[in-house]
This record gives sequence, structure tokens and C-alpha cells, in this order.
Amino acid sequence: MRAVHPARHLLRAKDLADARYREPLDVRALARVAHLSPAHFSREFRRAFGEPPHKYLLTRRLERAAALLRNTDRTVADICLTVGLRSVGSFTTSFGRAFGLSPTAYRAAHPPAAARVSIPTCVLQAYARPRSSTFGEDSREQPG
Repeated sequence: MRAVHPARHLLRAKDLADARYREPLDVRALARVAHLSPAHFSREFRRAFGEPPHKYLLTRRLERAAALLRNTDRTVADICLTVGLRSVGSFTTSFGRAFGLSPTAYRAAHPPAAARVSIPTCVLQAYARPRSSTFGEDSREQPG
């Protein structure tokens, strides 16, 4: 049996966070998928993807919340719970840090879905991604 490269386990954990962000995931659960201790997993995840796993998971949740705010009339509390967060206050604070507006102000800044031109989801997701969410490419010096 051939050994699996450690980065593959990190990708499995990242894929789990992407696919099941609504569920009560935490670093310990993601580390189990990667077959690493939580501390080692956190270090390796940050090294591989440029941000700690808890921030990566929170960013996925906030991106989905932003899409729901733009495209539905669901309440902020309902959206908070739908994306896997438990505290509306913490959600509002985290959302404000990521997007520069409260969830309510963010919704108000975007026209209702019926009034917009249809834009592919991939373009919306790229546009809606918080500016602070990078994988570290920008922070490294480019070879000259």
C-alpha cells in the first residue's frame, strides 16, 4: 500500500470545510480527517493555505451568508444559523470585519435579486470574497 502525501490529508480537511461548513465543525474535527493532532494540523494547514483552519472555515461561512443576504429575504438570525454559526452577535461582528458592513447594511447595499442581471455564481463568489482571504501568494516575494 502506497503512503498518502501529507498535503492530501490537508486537502481532505479543506474539502470537508468547503462542503460541510454548515455543520458544527471545529479544528479538532478537521484535524481528525487529516489524521493529525489539532496543533500540528493547525500549523500545517496555515503553512499550506496561508490562514489558520478556523479562519478558513469562518470565511466559507461568511461568504455563504453574504450570498444569502444578497439573494434571499431570510432574517439575519436565520442566515447565521443556516451557515453553521450559533451567535448572531459574533456573526455580525465577524461579518463586519470581513465585509466592512453589518449584515443588514450589506443587504441594503445590494439590490434585490430580481432587479439584477444574472451573473454566474463563480463570478459572484469571487467578487464577494472578503479581501483578507488570501492563501499567502501576495505576501511572498516574487522571484526577480
